[in-house]
Amino acid sequence: MFDRRQFIASSVATTVAATAAQSQASAADADKPVKVGVMGLSRGMSLATDLAKMDGVEIKYICDVDSTRLASGAEKLGKIAGTSPEAITDFRKILDDKEVDALICAAPNHWHGPATIMACKAGKHVYVEKPASHNAQEGEWMIEAAEKYNRVVQVGTQRRSAPEMIQAMEKLQSGAIGKVFLSRGYYVNQRGSIGKVEPSAPPENLDYALWEGPAPHREYKSNVVPYNWHWNWHWGGGELANNGVHTLDICRWGMGVDYPTRTTISGGRYCYDDDQITPDTQVVAFEFGDGSQITWQGTSCNKHNVNPFVSFYGTEGSMEVDSNGGYKLFNRANKMVEEVKGKNNGQLAHLTNFVDAVRSGDASTLNQPIAGGHCSTMMCHLGVIAYRTGQPVISDPTNGHVQGPQEQTAMWGREYNPAWEADVTKI
Repeated sequence: MFDRRQFIASSVATTVAATAAQSQASAADADKPVKVGVMGLSRGMSLATDLAKMDGVEIKYICDVDSTRLASGAEKLGKIAGTSPEAITDFRKILDDKEVDALICAAPNHWHGPATIMACKAGKHVYVEKPASHNAQEGEWMIEAAEKYNRVVQVGTQRRSAPEMIQAMEKLQSGAIGKVFLSRGYYVNQRGSIGKVEPSAPPENLDYALWEGPAPHREYKSNVVPYNWHWNWHWGGGELANNGVHTLDICRWGMGVDYPTRTTISGGRYCYDDDQITPDTQVVAFEFGDGSQITWQGTSCNKHNVNPFVSFYGTEGSMEVDSNGGYKLFNRANKMVEEVKGKNNGQLAHLTNFVDAVRSGDASTLNQPIAGGHCSTMMCHLGVIAYRTGQPVISDPTNGHVQGPQEQTAMWGREYNPAWEADVTKI
């Protein structure tokens, strides 16, 4: 098993050795556009739209396995950028093009790890959407690939780059509410039923085999693609990995903790009788070695909400943070003593931070490098394991590794489609 502390220690020497050569190369290439390819045009269209507006960035390719979505994306970006990027179905063309500097991976979760690993091996930098990986093993492989091939890999938990959020975290870490011992994250939505359907032939506009990629084959069902794969463990991680990772990342950031020692979860599928497997209602609790705790509460089928995005509780007060990084600071008497409005969720700043790191070749300047993104994503994986096995997960606080039983350790990784296995597992 890969140890995060070993990774950090060994990467220092690699970074120092590469810095001089990188600085000379980056100075020579400073005026050249950073060329990127965008994989996945659902979430990826938002990223591509921001990238297209940035100076010094060229979107050379856009990629999607749905030809209808691909054509629509090309038309929209053509209007924004003035020229249309090349529209392709297979992202491996991006990896094969030596002119491309970076892959933007906004494909479904089961592609995050494999595409990042393959891109690093092909010499590309990577911006990968949250959650960092589909399973814990892939996250460790992603860290290993980024280190081995000296690639910049940023995870798309974009609030790491929101100015007001950074300010709020600095307040916490400077002792604004004393010692922080508890943080809570929340998510609410009013999702409908996905229904029940029988397997069928995929539509002509969808390359379903390429959509599945490294995941073992399952027959196509019309209520899975393009979005409801989130609600099946084979491809997704439920609402915990879908939206929970955003708030959990902020909780972990503000409290200054890494991996928990114990994870418990309760919840279930209460609102609909359909093909969804993952819970629509859940509460997960993470305990850390210093006695602190993080909880996350998700309610996907009832939008009533009385809670902030994230809250922090300390010995001298509390703080509430909203989704744009704005915050309210309270003293011990629960009197609000400071309020700062947030401007946005940090996406453009996060992409800018990534592009700047690609130019310099210096991963240490990233606001959410793969090691940190993996750490936050691990909380989701541990919660999923606890839910699926119906028992608490005890884990190593240095790397998140599950301490047993075998039923739980077996969920650390996954099986792969043999046609893709070597691409993913051989770093």
